[in-house]
Amino acid sequence: SYKAPRELLWLFGMLIYLALMAEAFMGYVLPWGNMSFWGAQVIVNLFGTIPVIGPGLVEWIRGDYGIADATLNRFFSLHVVAIPLVLLLLVVLHLVALRHNGSNNPDGIEIKERKGPDGRPLDGIPFHPYYTVKDLVGVGVFLIAFAVVVFFVPTFGGLFLEAPNFEPANPLSTPEHIAPVWYFTPFYAILRAVPDQQMGALLMALSLLCLVVLPWLDRSPVKSWRYRPVTWRIALAVFAISFVVLGYLGLKPAEGIYVLLARIFTTLYFAFFVLMPFYTRGESTARVPERLTFSSH
Repeated sequence: SYKAPRELLWLFGMLIYLALMAEAFMGYVLPWGNMSFWGAQVIVNLFGTIPVIGPGLVEWIRGDYGIADATLNRFFSLHVVAIPLVLLLLVVLHLVALRHNGSNNPDGIEIKERKGPDGRPLDGIPFHPYYTVKDLVGVGVFLIAFAVVVFFVPTFGGLFLEAPNFEPANPLSTPEHIAPVWYFTPFYAILRAVPDQQMGALLMALSLLCLVVLPWLDRSPVKSWRYRPVTWRIALAVFAISFVVLGYLGLKPAEGIYVLLARIFTTLYFAFFVLMPFYTRGESTARVPERLTFSSH
């Protein structure tokens, strides 16, 4: 949960997410394929939309007047050394914050408020073996999916490895359609939803910032959606659908119906956050139990 008292835990998690985005982007540039080259050109040029310092900042990031060897060398250093060290630090801080407040639970109650004679929470369980075994199952499922992709469908129909990226980087040959890798496409669709580059870059930055400030937008006193009204579930469903559709639209050319749909779902995406302080403030919530509940299936 992102709600109090776990705001710091959420912030560290979001910083890890942003660092992973930077790590993924720089790693995507390293193969030096044509799509990698032009993708780097698009993303780095976004910093040029910053007033006053933009053009100088772009040149400083590239280390040259264009995407070249200097850019590749510094991206390699950041990808292999600097960002992994930042990620390691953030993971440690994330675990410290988790250790301080403990994990959330499906009922969204604070188990530390109900302690036994030994001073331990009545509904608490040890991190090991319960959480470690649970996470090992998740890691195992991920590794199976990872192995299937690597050994049987490495290109995944052009979604993971694009055909233009098998061509060497060529500043004189622009791919017909420049699209990022699939996990960046929702934000890329938001970027292209407006014709003005500066406004598009601002909206893309705000789409990430909204996730960072989420703990302060949600005014509901209840953490678990088990006890929240149907309005919250509808809003969450609309947000999830908008994110998935934006991901699909980011893979398509910025033309015709795709642009219109991108604008509609970008509006819905931001409406979820902008209206949240209002539709969560006076929610009619169900009674939250004092102890954890359990029902066998």
